[in-house]
Amino acid sequence: MKTSWRSASLVASAAAVLALTTACGQEDGGTQSVGQNVNATATAPAGDDGAGIGTGNGYGGGTEQQGAAGAEAASAGKLAVSANAELGEVVTDSAGRTLYRFDEDTAKPPKSTCDGDCATTWPPVLADDATAGAGIEEAMLGEVTRSDGTRQLTIGGWPAYRFAKDTNPGDTKGQGVNGTWYALAPDGKKAQLADLPGLSTREDPKLGEIVIDKNGMTVYRFMKDTQWPMSTACTGECLEKWPVVAPVDAEDTKGIDLQGSTPNRGYVVFNRPDGIKQQSIDCVPIYTFAGDKAPGDTNGQGVGGTWYAVAPDGKPVGLPDK
Repeated sequence: MKTSWRSASLVASAAAVLALTTACGQEDGGTQSVGQNVNATATAPAGDDGAGIGTGNGYGGGTEQQGAAGAEAASAGKLAVSANAELGEVVTDSAGRTLYRFDEDTAKPPKSTCDGDCATTWPPVLADDATAGAGIEEAMLGEVTRSDGTRQLTIGGWPAYRFAKDTNPGDTKGQGVNGTWYALAPDGKKAQLADLPGLSTREDPKLGEIVIDKNGMTVYRFMKDTQWPMSTACTGECLEKWPVVAPVDAEDTKGIDLQGSTPNRGYVVFNRPDGIKQQSIDCVPIYTFAGDKAPGDTNGQGVGGTWYAVAPDGKPVGLPDK
């Protein structure tokens, strides 16, 4: 249904009247302490909340595939266990590269389903000379014959892979890709996220450094929200798809810019007109996406041309050039 120019004008006028000057848009130049609440009540219709849920293919093609040129299956040598600050214990090969498992494979019985382009992005680890190092039980190692006849290493029954965009020892850029790829723990299970701060950052293979919540879920901003004065355009049904990020104490963050573009104003709590308290970064209200099912998912990126992952300074990540 199209909105008349008169209706649009009334909405805009109402929003202007409701806008309350705050630390994220004060006219008197006052300062705001980091973490202090902000009563910003300007609202606008939810409009296009980007209800569509973007999905990728199961192996995380696109840029990962393009970056995998020349990658080939290779033997692992002596396996090792590496301590990762975010994931806990992960299995690495003799060169220190992280090994992964794929949710669309099976462990009982072992079966590999990653072939063709998928195997270019995620080269299978050959079983030829793989041996168990410290921290890995020999009984956990096995092998499965792939469709091309090669023998692939399994750990706890799960076929093992590398990620083509992991270029340095210790890289874990494949963690959580498409919600189906996870680093392998020594028992073959998914490497579990350690206790994360309320807000922190991770390196996404496509988007770079982005903000995540305490559950490892991607944090987003809505380009129809405003920064000064702070207001929200995501209300009602919009919040079912884009839940707000609840207030997080400044001391319970890691890697987040707490100052923002105006000193002592960046990291504040937004008191929404619907009574919900919402965290902001640089006076930008932040959300998660109901369409993200696992840590590492970025299905909300670019939805409706209005939703984008958040950088540590609150800026949108991957916003197309106009």
